[in-house]
Amino acid sequence: MTTAPTLQGTPPVAANDRSGSIANPRIRLYKKRIAIKHPDPQAGERLLAEALGAVDRDALHGILKQLAKASAIGHRPDEANLAFMISTIKRIAPGDSIESMLAAQMVCVHMAAMRSACRLACTDDLAQQESITRALTRLTRTFAAQIEALGCHRGNDERPITVRNLSVQDGGKEIVGHVTQHANVLVAEAGPSEARQEAGR
Repeated sequence: MTTAPTLQGTPPVAANDRSGSIANPRIRLYKKRIAIKHPDPQAGERLLAEALGAVDRDALHGILKQLAKASAIGHRPDEANLAFMISTIKRIAPGDSIESMLAAQMVCVHMAAMRSACRLACTDDLAQQESITRALTRLTRTFAAQIEALGCHRGNDERPITVRNLSVQDGGKEIVGHVTQHANVLVAEAGPSEARQEAGR
């Protein structure tokens, strides 16, 4: 007789584990408190604070309580959901308080979207399907907007600005060529006439 092995905890997936760091401490949820399962409580708090981008103990416990409420299944917080949420936020790697809050919102929106997708798959009622589809669409659009907001906050939103019509007043200087602006950097490529002027100097 063959039996399946008993799995203890959640080991990292070797093929996809690029963190090279210690696994997050697990969270134990009680009726009126949250406990961090770690041999050294201070080290456990520090590891979770780094994972969640929390700047201090108050921020850490505040975000943990919010995530625990959002992890609920049937009005009861779920430890497995909470572990998933913490792991995902760690991968987003929030660098400050704004990114920490945004990352928490992102995982909550993702969880809500997945719940909506589950409800959509489990109903045959046309009216419910339409209602759930609208909710799922709003959630996925919100998630996409959150990704864009995170990129903007991190300075990755460098959209080129093209100037097509240029008016030069008396005393002004003209740039001949293509001008592209990325965030705080202005780059001007010299045009043919400007290149000839430079060569004549």
